[in-house]
Amino acid sequence: METLSAYLDRKHEELKLLNGCLGSALALRKPVAVTEVIEQKFRLAAALKAEHALHDWALTETAWAHSGRLRAGPFEFSYDYQRADLDVRGPSFYEFEEAAATETIYTSSGMAAISALLLGSARVIPKADILVLPGSYGETIELIESLARHLRLVRLEQSPSDVAARANHRRILLLDSCAPAAAFEATLRCDAPELDLVIFDTTCLSIGSGRIRRVLNWTRRARIPIVLVRSHTKLDSLGLEYGRLGSAAFAAPHRRVNMGPQLRDGLVEEMRRAVRLLGGAALPAHFPPYVGTKAYRDLTDRRGAAILRNGRRTARYFASALPRSSAELHFAHGLYVTLAPKRPVDESQARQIAADLSGDLGKAGLLLRHAGSFGFDFGAAEWFHDTTCDRYLVRIAVPDLPTPLWDEIATAVAYWWSLHEQAPRLSSLPASAPA
Repeated sequence: METLSAYLDRKHEELKLLNGCLGSALALRKPVAVTEVIEQKFRLAAALKAEHALHDWALTETAWAHSGRLRAGPFEFSYDYQRADLDVRGPSFYEFEEAAATETIYTSSGMAAISALLLGSARVIPKADILVLPGSYGETIELIESLARHLRLVRLEQSPSDVAARANHRRILLLDSCAPAAAFEATLRCDAPELDLVIFDTTCLSIGSGRIRRVLNWTRRARIPIVLVRSHTKLDSLGLEYGRLGSAAFAAPHRRVNMGPQLRDGLVEEMRRAVRLLGGAALPAHFPPYVGTKAYRDLTDRRGAAILRNGRRTARYFASALPRSSAELHFAHGLYVTLAPKRPVDESQARQIAADLSGDLGKAGLLLRHAGSFGFDFGAAEWFHDTTCDRYLVRIAVPDLPTPLWDEIATAVAYWWSLHEQAPRLSSLPASAPA
């Protein structure tokens, strides 16, 4: 459990890290409230972006007016026309040295990264089955079905035998960090996966997550090439959404992987080509300048640990307080939970429920906002499409708020839900959710 005092100390360290990246540091005061933390962080982020723009006023899309190499914190860039040949030198976002990629391609978003990878793969793997876990990211599934015609979508159940079964042609596993924990864990228990490639979407996992290490070890033991795709807009910017940024990191292949180096090199070449043709190159201004230091990694790990701790408490509490409304409470990432309305709803209706919920709790002074995504310094409610059951739910994204404060918000969410969904009503708002 993290107290308000410990939370404010941790957030003050985040603020000092951001402030230290400014050429002219601002006069910081130690925050005394959560709302002050959020305000100061967003002001510092705005100052960092403004300073970058002022410093690089001569920067152009064709790089004709900029002398020398462009920098953003520890990152160094060079490029020619429209950043189609963008070269990035700097630290890895990932925390593990053993996971060092032989090649990392940065893009304008996480979807731009996986889109370029999948579309570019057509020239390297002309035909293949792509195996997806239940609950995989809906837009990725839509991309495969709509545009990646060389890939045949195969929806897996939770049994690891689905991964072990061998077909007569190539097979790619799309391992998505937003899958339910049971399906994710079942996959990693498969001792002999018959796969040609693993594409691992790590977006929902912290850069220091043990699950990333386990997946890398799993593919290394099985001698399977792996590409890590990620949106850095979420968890990698200390809750600020500093800028839209994605990447594909090609892990070093095992020497005894069948066609590993050739497959990797071909995918790298074709993905770069796809990024150029689709106009999906990254913007240098979107690289957070505070990445790569020991302080950044430590604070990011502590943020992640606090979110996961609050997430586990929320899942246990909702399972008890809202047993008929709880949908998926145990995702592999642990960042959010989902609630099911009593009656079937469409996207707009689910969005309205999320807006009403966050609006009412916001009026009561509680830090729950109607916002997409996750990893904010506040709780967030939004609609959610459960692709496994093809139904619309409400997602509650858990923040790294002090434990007692988030317990109060989780309790208020359950109470609001019980009133509006006509479930058995709670007699009063408890002081906190059960541990």
